[in-house]
Amino acid sequence: MSRAIEADSPRGQRGRSLRLRVPPLFLLALVLGLPSCGKQSDSIVSIALNPANPNILYVATNESVYKTRDGGTTWERISTELSSRRVLTLAIDPRHPATIYAGTMGDAVYKSPDGGQRWLPHNVGLKEHISVVNQFLFDPRDTEVLYAATTVGFFRSADGARLWEERMTGMKEVHYVVAIAQSPTDPQILYAGTSGGAYRSSDGAATWQKINNGLIPDEVLEASMSLGVNAIMIDPVQTQTVYAGTTKGLFKTTNKGETWARIGQSLPDQYVSSVLIDPTNPNILFAGGRAGVHRSQDGGQSWQAMNDGLETLNIRTLAMSPRDPHTLYVGTNGSGLYLSTDGAKTWKRVNITLASAESASAAH
Repeated sequence: MSRAIEADSPRGQRGRSLRLRVPPLFLLALVLGLPSCGKQSDSIVSIALNPANPNILYVATNESVYKTRDGGTTWERISTELSSRRVLTLAIDPRHPATIYAGTMGDAVYKSPDGGQRWLPHNVGLKEHISVVNQFLFDPRDTEVLYAATTVGFFRSADGARLWEERMTGMKEVHYVVAIAQSPTDPQILYAGTSGGAYRSSDGAATWQKINNGLIPDEVLEASMSLGVNAIMIDPVQTQTVYAGTTKGLFKTTNKGETWARIGQSLPDQYVSSVLIDPTNPNILFAGGRAGVHRSQDGGQSWQAMNDGLETLNIRTLAMSPRDPHTLYVGTNGSGLYLSTDGAKTWKRVNITLASAESASAAH
């Protein structure tokens, strides 16, 4: 299973348009970058950290969603309404951390108001063919306002996902939107990473402008030579500085995307799946991809491998503790979940071991 397969499924006329417009090379890159269906919990698709309690986190795998309340010592499987859904992304409301959103492959958005005990679909306003959600983003001023990156564009909700509105003005093509980011100092400024490069909005997603100068030439894009943006991160101090992790390398802009420069040419593999910025020192970056985790201490100019303890170097996702930037989690495509408490110098595997009562139940 892969997002590329779902993106190629005809769901109405616009779904057929998407199938034609998403460049084949980008779909191939998605297949290579996504985990294959394997043993239970071997591939970690998404990690969500509770901002109020560092011992609580959620992970999505190929076959389920798991929750720990004790920092990863024991886990419980969330097996209610999400039991038959392939979850691609999890997001915790930063102001109300018992509220969790799940973006799925096949059934769009689910929301839990109680820490994952109950899940309800929240898809009103999403088109019938929108079934794959790649990322959520909360407005820091009001977390009832949130955004969703989907297979056919960008959507906004102003009421906690009860109703969604399409926000695609300026995105002339129907793009597979993978990554989204919002300026921490001016929430009207948003970025979208798509199958056709990057877009910026300066009016709260009312309109969008393509910002591919230095990222991918128009003639290359028009020839379906795709450069998909997998991750976008904004420098929390110098907010005009933005990083884009793509299927063909890592890029940086210092002028809000007006021009991009390629960085990280020394990375052994140019497929970048995840990017993190240390909020206490924005010169420290982390990049994950098919060659493991790499760290930069000079804003992306030079990189060092940080893979001590990792059994698999194919990285699907990175997460940083909102309380301690030295505490990081890695989700791999094949050997599960890892934790570092020393800024990625060393990693220790976190086994997803079910609590004894559930383990006994599963055995029967």
